[in-house]
Formats: sequence, C-alpha cells, structure tokens
Amino acid sequence: MKTVPILFTFDQSLVMPAGVCLTSLLESAEPETFYDIFILHGPGCDFSSLNVLKERFSNFRLTIREISGEFVGAYEIRGIPETAYYRLLSPEIIPEYDKLLYSDVDVIIREDLSKYYDLDLGENYFAGVDNCSRLRPSMREYIAGLGIDWKDNYYYSGNLVINSALIRRDGMIDRFRELGKNNYNQQDMDIINIACNKRFLPLGPVFCMTVQLYGLIVNRRADMEAIYGAEALDDALDHGIVHYNGTKPWKGACMNMDIWWTAYRRSPFFDEAFCQQFWDSQMTMLERLPLMKRIKMVLRYPIDKKKFKK
Repeated sequence: MKTVPILFTFDQSLVMPAGVCLTSLLESAEPETFYDIFILHGPGCDFSSLNVLKERFSNFRLTIREISGEFVGAYEIRGIPETAYYRLLSPEIIPEYDKLLYSDVDVIIREDLSKYYDLDLGENYFAGVDNCSRLRPSMREYIAGLGIDWKDNYYYSGNLVINSALIRRDGMIDRFRELGKNNYNQQDMDIINIACNKRFLPLGPVFCMTVQLYGLIVNRRADMEAIYGAEALDDALDHGIVHYNGTKPWKGACMNMDIWWTAYRRSPFFDEAFCQQFWDSQMTMLERLPLMKRIKMVLRYPIDKKKFKK
C-alpha cells in the first residue's frame, strides 16, 4: 500500500462540494493507493457530514486541523475566503511529511494521483500547471503588473505538489505571511508566484484543467499542441482534474458542469431535492431568456472538433 498525503482547505460553506471532490478522489484511486487526507479550516466549522465517506471507502484517513490567528482579515475577493491562504502554511501545520499534494475542492478528480506525489521536485518549491499566459494577452499584462516576467510562467494554485521540506528549510512561510498583507487580486496564487518565481516544476494541463485551459485546448488546439503535444491534451480531456475556477456547477451553468453533476449523483452527498430545485431554477431562467440569448449561451460552450472528425 502506498500512502499519499493530500491537503484541502475550506470552510463550512463548501462542505458539500468538498464531499463530492473527496468522493471523486477516492473512487479514482488505484487499489494500492491510500490517501492520508488533511483538512485545514478556520474556527466554527462542522465537518461531521464527511464521516459518511467512511461507510463507502476504506482507502483513506482523515485528519482535520483548525487554524486560528493566521491570515485573519486577509484580502478576500470573488467570494474566496481566507482559508485559501492556509495552503501556504501547510509545510508548518503538517510537519509529518516532506512533500504534499494540494487540491481545491471545486474540482473533480478522475485519476489516481500517486504518480504526482512520486515526482522529484529537486530545488523547486512547487509543481503545478502554467496558466498559458503566452496565449492570453490580458494575463500577460496582469502578470507584468506583479513584477513577474510572463515568459517565466505563472502557475495555478488550485492543484499543487508542495515541496514542504524545501519550503521549511528556506524559511519561505515567513515570506508568504509578509506577502499575505497585500491585496493581491489572485490572493494566494499571486503570493506563491511572486515568492517562488522560477522555482516551479511545470506539469501538463491534466493536473489542473481550468475553464481557461479547457477553452484553449478545444478552440486553439494547434497552439496548445505546440506547447504540450497532442497526447498531453488528450490526457487532460479524457481524465484530467477538472477545476471549476469560475462559476461553480452547483450554483449555475458552467463549462463541464455535466462532469460535476455525474460525480455528485454518484456521491453519498447527493440530495434529490437539491437536484430538482437546481435544475428547475436553471430551466426557469432559460425559459425567460430571448431565443437569441439562449443561442449565444450554447455557442459559448467550446466544441471539441476532434470528436466530429471522420
């Protein structure tokens, strides 16, 4: 049995989607993989509903640790709470391991993650996925405003491999805390990119297929193949970690929401009443829209042209 430690940070408002995410993690595990799951959270959270996972799965251990007095009052934007910053403290809060996986909970995991834990990070603080700013002019401008050369890449923080031993050795957590006093638009993601510029091991989009990367893969296929190769893009589409880093599928219509809802229906957190209410509200919203508005919404959904080739 191979033990793979993985960290999540969230508050009370995300318990249900966290349960769906954890279900997808455990369902996708190979028989020899055992996940040592850590949850870091702020005061006042009740995660007892997650105990239902123990009735279905035996391939994990769950450790919950409360964080108090850290990043209180830190900058919050787009409804992302201060728990987002807790991943920066993980090498200190979880000293049991020299390396950790990290994942947001607004994701669906579709493959065993042990191969990412086995990566040799060398002198890199993190391994992660570049946001492909080279194909996104607005992101190049934003990154330059942070004092980072976009050619050095800018990495997503939703899925990471964390080199805890190196971060502890180099005292990087103090640097994270200092940067945490600033009001960065992308919060923890800006912090780790500023502090750890050029100290990332780049991974393919399969490890963190965001809404933006999905759009690039299916609509700018040639450009993305030039960067990653065709096989890497197919891997991302077939079994990549789907990251809903925009509209959340349990709140409204978004890219790849079908993947989340399929996982939700399979999970022990599925609620028929919530499902009915959600889809009833969505249909009501659509029925009130003019025909042209509905057509425009459909056309916004990227089409994987490869699937329609003969």
